[in-house]
Amino acid sequence: MRAREAKTQEGYQVDYRDVKEEPRYLDEMLRLSKGVRKVPVLVEGGQVSIGFGGT
Repeated sequence: MRAREAKTQEGYQVDYRDVKEEPRYLDEMLRLSKGVRKVPVLVEGGQVSIGFGGT
């Protein structure tokens, strides 16, 4: 939740997708992260990053 709160405070519009609550998003997350099962997966301007705040 820290990433979502931080990005919202920075003025970004956040599209939150919980793969535990909505398993249909898991395939998308794995595609974006190239199979890495770590959250959060952030997509900003076409750039994908995995983890937040030094994780």
